Amino acid sequence: MKQPFQRITVKVGSNVLTRKDGTLDVTRMSALVDQVADLRKAGVEVILVSSGAVASGRSEVRPVRKLDSVDQRQLFSAVGQAKLINRYYELFREHGIAVGQVLTMKESFGTRRHYLNQKNCMTVMLENGVIPIVNENDTISVSELMFTDNDELSGLIASMMDAQALIILSNVDGIYDGSPSDPSSKVIPEIRPGDDFSACIQSSKSSFGRGGMLTKTSIARKVADEGITVIIANGKRDNILTEIVFNEEQRMKNGESSLNYTRFVPATQPVSGVKKWIAHSEGFAKGAYCVNRQTMDLLLSDKAVSVLPVGITAVQGDFDKDDIVRIYGPDSRYIGVGKTSLSAKEAHGLMGKHGQKPAVHYDYLYIE
Repeated sequence: MKQPFQRITVKVGSNVLTRKDGTLDVTRMSALVDQVADLRKAGVEVILVSSGAVASGRSEVRPVRKLDSVDQRQLFSAVGQAKLINRYYELFREHGIAVGQVLTMKESFGTRRHYLNQKNCMTVMLENGVIPIVNENDTISVSELMFTDNDELSGLIASMMDAQALIILSNVDGIYDGSPSDPSSKVIPEIRPGDDFSACIQSSKSSFGRGGMLTKTSIARKVADEGITVIIANGKRDNILTEIVFNEEQRMKNGESSLNYTRFVPATQPVSGVKKWIAHSEGFAKGAYCVNRQTMDLLLSDKAVSVLPVGITAVQGDFDKDDIVRIYGPDSRYIGVGKTSLSAKEAHGLMGKHGQKPAVHYDYLYIE
């Protein structure tokens, strides 16, 4: 039977890879590497987005003076990333598998050219049997330009690399219908487009990572809307990766599943590569268009609608042609994000006029 996934992105959280004292859990790392190797043998391409650099560096270095949060991340990640990638290198080498380190920053995804350069790099690695191990370059990232956490990065990577699935491994089994600490709470097995599960999300963050379940579910929803299956599972469970893939095969075969995790059902409508990039580019917006209610209603409908100058009521920011801009409706309602075909100066001159080319063409527009 054909496997449901030919290419997957696996995000491993800090709390999966580290013990309570912040040291690397080499036994857990080894088990995860064994599973990735098994998936490779089964013909599944794997891109690994791995946290753990800061946590592993923290256990190796004792600062000579008190450091602020940015200095700590830079110091610990510089030491920890070397330790982390070396461990992966040694573990994968036992399986005869080569790995390559990909360190990136949020601003590296800010332009289409840089985005495609990174995609090409990882594509070449996969074509040559090399597993990309991706992490944010915390040594030179600063607070305002950092990803929320590696959940956000993994969603962007899965989208960019046209993966069929994004598997987010945390230290919990998935999304619960109540507090995870409540024995009566159960894992929600499946979340479909449009389901409202906001009341189930806890706002607390992980002890070593920067994110939490709120970030994970936000990213999961966005990526699933792009047609990619997203699974949130417990990375500390034995054989979790191989069981997930097997479970998805069973799901395709007879519609049944038994593994304890949360699965976000992917949207059936395909999304183009450029729209995937735009969907994750809201943080790089240089300005905004405010549109009238009629335009907003059309944009939020099922029709393929562009943002025309006639519907624009205000232009915010100083941007150039091909920059990313946000789209707002009346009362500052956020609608989406797109690539503008006009500079801010041109948009100001054409605002409210009929018969003009789109300010944001539908092909370069992502509606939230």
